Amino acid sequence: MTKKLFLGFATFALAAASAANYKVTLFQPSLLDGKELKPGEYKVTVTESKATISKGKDSVEANVKVETADEKFGSTSVRYQNGDGKYRIREIRIGGTNTKLVFN
Repeated sequence: MTKKLFLGFATFALAAASAANYKVTLFQPSLLDGKELKPGEYKVTVTESKATISKGKDSVEANVKVETADEKFGSTSVRYQNGDGKYRIREIRIGGTNTKLVFN
């Protein structure tokens, strides 16, 4: 019984440790995976090939590719594709790291 409990806890700890968390601020209404996000500060959680962007009860999950840039980014920034007067999130560059989140 103790072994099963320990194994379950170890598995949970590894799963929790593998998720990366970031903060990003959106300054304008933005679209991600067809859903609109209002301006504000959001938590970004990346697990394998999925990213969840959440603020309070609102959250959006989207496919993401995590890339490594050659140099560190000075600040967190959001890159958009603009069309039809709407801003679609295409990339989030994480400040202080060389991590880039690319959305499909």
